[in-house]
Amino acid sequence: MPKAKRQMKLGAFMRPVSIHTAAWRYPGGTPDANFNLEALIRYAKKLEEGLFDAFFMADHLAVLNMPIEALKRSATVTSFDPLTLLPALAMHTKHLGLIATASTTFEPPYMIARRFASLDHISNGRAGWNIVTTSNPDAALNFGFEEQMEHDERYARAREFYDVVTGLWDSFAEDAFIRDVDSGIFWNPERMHVLNHKGKYLNVRGPLNIARPVQGWPLIVQAGASEAGKQLAAETAEMVFCSYRTLEDGQAFYKDVKGRMAAVGRNPDHLKILPGALVVVGDTESEAREKRALLDSLVHYDSGIASLSIALGCDASVYDPDGPLPVDDLPPTQASFSGRERVLKLVEREGLTVRELAGRLGGYSGMSFVGTPAQIADEMAHWIEVDASDGFNMMFPYLPAGLDDFVDRVVPELQRRGVFRTAYEGTTLRENLGVPRPANRFFPA
Repeated sequence: MPKAKRQMKLGAFMRPVSIHTAAWRYPGGTPDANFNLEALIRYAKKLEEGLFDAFFMADHLAVLNMPIEALKRSATVTSFDPLTLLPALAMHTKHLGLIATASTTFEPPYMIARRFASLDHISNGRAGWNIVTTSNPDAALNFGFEEQMEHDERYARAREFYDVVTGLWDSFAEDAFIRDVDSGIFWNPERMHVLNHKGKYLNVRGPLNIARPVQGWPLIVQAGASEAGKQLAAETAEMVFCSYRTLEDGQAFYKDVKGRMAAVGRNPDHLKILPGALVVVGDTESEAREKRALLDSLVHYDSGIASLSIALGCDASVYDPDGPLPVDDLPPTQASFSGRERVLKLVEREGLTVRELAGRLGGYSGMSFVGTPAQIADEMAHWIEVDASDGFNMMFPYLPAGLDDFVDRVVPELQRRGVFRTAYEGTTLRENLGVPRPANRFFPA
């Protein structure tokens, strides 16, 4: 009997609804999609029709730190708070996972634990928490800090924060809530644990004032690609959202993170690595490339240089647009190390000028699948076969047509190849991903 093919997992990166900065300008697009509830409900329903694992929301805790001339062209200035929007989407879906970003640097762990536990109950077990440490220095100013916390210290705090939140989720045993009408006993105090956490960064008494989440814990998601980020993922995450351009980079990252998991005693199969991938579908490859070219042509230089500045963690507008990036003279930064590293690799590989870098970064410079449905399905399946990923977080070039093209045309091709489900495996996000439900550390079965 032939060996069963590995099954691909699919998330959808939906905040912003398209990672490409010019998506809102594309003909037939939805310019206000990031802040249009009716449109977002339609997208969530379409993703569930396509049997996607999850609707994934990034988040910003400040207006993006870019020059005003670029900022005024950005469609991500306004967006719903993820933990306000996702409960609404839960009311219109039954199987689609709902993953929200929440920061460990600025938000209290008790509130994070409570809000995600609530989402998991509201959705009947479909919540996920994307742990971020927040690299935007302007966010610090919105929370009463004069400067951003240093990079490695943010990750050290995040590791403690994870322990507190998951400890709070374990506040009650599964059988704590008796609700015995005849005796008048609603719950058993002996089945409650008071956390009493006192650490370097956090002091939290507990217990959480909500029953244990349906999934035990909402799914843990991580997106950092620095050394500290990869180690945090290996120790805590059950899904990783990552970004790389080549198959070889994917294989290296996959091997690195899965190897770190084994080193800390975790089963590597209990983590799904899903890189982001922009997908543009056409009847022919040339038609798909024409669509991508039209999309890229709508990027304004001001937006491009702003995106490059964010990736580098410094103001790139001061550099000669038609000269090389002065890689040896870039100022130090506490922003995303992995973002800067991706730019430096692009410079090394292709020798682009600052203007060319801005154009690439301004639209979308990461991995993309551009071609016919069959070509795209073949390429996606190959990544799974050679251990470069466990699936993908799909990014649509424009909405709604880009999403419709993928669900209606690429998903059937993946199913024909036997690498993607034809029905959901379970009712919770963990069940569909094949990730186990965590035991309660204080009340073992």
